[in-house]
Amino acid sequence: MNAFVANLPRLPKREEHQSVNPITLIRSLTWLQHAFFASAWIAWTCDAIDFFAVSLSVTSLSKVYDQSTHNITTSITLTLLFRPLGAIIFGLLSDRYGRKWPLIANLVACAVLSLGTGFAATYGAFLGVRCLFGIAMGGIWGQCASLGLENMPAEARGLFSGILQQGYAFGYLIAAIINLYAVPKHDYRILFFIGAGISLFAAIVRLLLPESQYFAERSAAAKLEGTQVSSAQKSKIFISEAGKALRLHWIRCIFAILLMTGFNFYSHGSQDLYPVYIEDGKGLSKHTATVATIMGNCGAIAGGFIAGWASQYLGRRITVIVCCIWTCCFLPLWLLPNTFPGLGAGAFLLQMGVQGAWSVVPIWLSEISPVAYRASFPGIAYQLGNMVSAASAQIETTAGDTLKTPEGLPDYGKVSAILIGVVSGWLIVCCIVGREDHGAHFERGKAAFEKGGGLDEIDDRHDRLPEPRGDEEKGSVAHEEKGQVQQREIA
Repeated sequence: MNAFVANLPRLPKREEHQSVNPITLIRSLTWLQHAFFASAWIAWTCDAIDFFAVSLSVTSLSKVYDQSTHNITTSITLTLLFRPLGAIIFGLLSDRYGRKWPLIANLVACAVLSLGTGFAATYGAFLGVRCLFGIAMGGIWGQCASLGLENMPAEARGLFSGILQQGYAFGYLIAAIINLYAVPKHDYRILFFIGAGISLFAAIVRLLLPESQYFAERSAAAKLEGTQVSSAQKSKIFISEAGKALRLHWIRCIFAILLMTGFNFYSHGSQDLYPVYIEDGKGLSKHTATVATIMGNCGAIAGGFIAGWASQYLGRRITVIVCCIWTCCFLPLWLLPNTFPGLGAGAFLLQMGVQGAWSVVPIWLSEISPVAYRASFPGIAYQLGNMVSAASAQIETTAGDTLKTPEGLPDYGKVSAILIGVVSGWLIVCCIVGREDHGAHFERGKAAFEKGGGLDEIDDRHDRLPEPRGDEEKGSVAHEEKGQVQQREIA
């Protein structure tokens, strides 16, 4: 009982959230830190564009392939089911070989498969391409979280976690704008073609940047040691350390998967069928549904920025709890109005809560993950949660077949509202019984290809390694706090 009480969410210690005006935080970064973060944010944004292109095209796809809405949403389910495979493949490659080339290959694969979706001639081909796209999509998030946050000063990570995660909402926003203005002039395929172009652009941006500062420092550490290990030996060490990390952190693994199952039901339950809910349930036009979607994503971006920054002061878990309560308070406004002004306001305020809670996820998972496996652990946990929640769209459409509006249409709004309320409760429970490692200096841990990496060993030589190229004076924020970091306790 004492252990349970001691683990309850509480405000971080004062020394763990020094200062800080968000403008000061942003200005404190070097140009290279900004560039790394921008590259990660663009990659995650284009990932969202490619994914939501299907959600926004359900009606058109139903007509093209002569399939029901339920059958078209099967593609969403399949995409989510295959994402853990991509997280495993690309996450492990990133932890072993670095943040640069695995992400470039991943983005090129997304671009090719997005194009393939637009050219799919049959329903079977469409499903096959979306399965492959799920593998490609699954690798993006973990790599983006590690690249974007491991190069940040610890005190800036809450704010930038929120900004990074809202690349997802911004991608949805871009897809909705394309759907609003470009699709009527062409057809739904333009969504997939533009998404492919943005993915290639993101790959080019990453190509122009160097390897992550973290991996550069670990290479410098090997040279400082005076020992060079072959690639084959590094791979053997990598596999051995992964086993150690799994034995040490298996409880955290289970917690992270349960947490991300709730989070993925949270977002997909409020987004996947929202355009269908507005069109069929409220009888509004496709144009109006798209505008409401845009308003919701504006709310998501605002909520992500505010909640991410606030999590540096409130802690990760308290921030999520506050956002879940906020979401439930605005469920009636999201559900009950029948005109656009009320529905738009409801979408804005509800998505503020949903994506405000999500804004904490990148930094929370990064802080509790084995330090050497920051691309694979968060990414795999995220996508396994996605896999468990993969049937959310089909669950909603099936429930809609039995829960009808007075006009006899599926009541997707009520179904989604019930799901959102239940999942809010689940996330609050996870926050109460779970743990966080607020302010962890995970950038000081050994890499996965080094002995001791799986045990979260800290390399004290970090302070003596050469600074990365860039504006060192401004970037020194990342190295100001030199206190001793202890090896983590077992979760």
